[in-house]
Amino acid sequence: MLLRSLFIALALGLPLSGCGLQPLYSGGASSGVAQGLAAIDVPAIPGRDGWLVRNALQERLGAAGDVGGYRYRLDVRLDDALEALGVLNDDTISRELRILRSRYQLVDLTTGEILLDATAGSDAGIDVVSSEYATIAAEQRALENLAQEVASRMVTQVALTLRERERASAQ
Repeated sequence: MLLRSLFIALALGLPLSGCGLQPLYSGGASSGVAQGLAAIDVPAIPGRDGWLVRNALQERLGAAGDVGGYRYRLDVRLDDALEALGVLNDDTISRELRILRSRYQLVDLTTGEILLDATAGSDAGIDVVSSEYATIAAEQRALENLAQEVASRMVTQVALTLRERERASAQ
């Protein structure tokens, strides 16, 4: 059993080491990427969607704890839209599409340089039912889920940018 486990670990590990893949957060909370993420300030974003996205960002960025000051700022602008997707014969909407898009910039506070200028977005389909309350609840839940997804995509891109910056400064 032990030999089999060792063989599987080697079989899975060798191809990955040859292709140059590395863990993004190797070193845990003390890694350069994690410390860089913890040093990002996220100013207030207007609207309920902004509040949700900002909270999700702060939750993900602060995983390494307080690093004692900010080195970066993440400026975020959101576009939240609700579009009719399915229209029945009597002109009632049967399905909606909630779309959340963000345009964000990572700014180095010491130099003022924009390190990253990117977009992220996601969308969710919503069934429109006869109960107005249920439809509103579904729209709100979709926004909450989209805020989490968009924040996750943003943090991944920011982490990649910080890792590349760390690699460039090491060379």
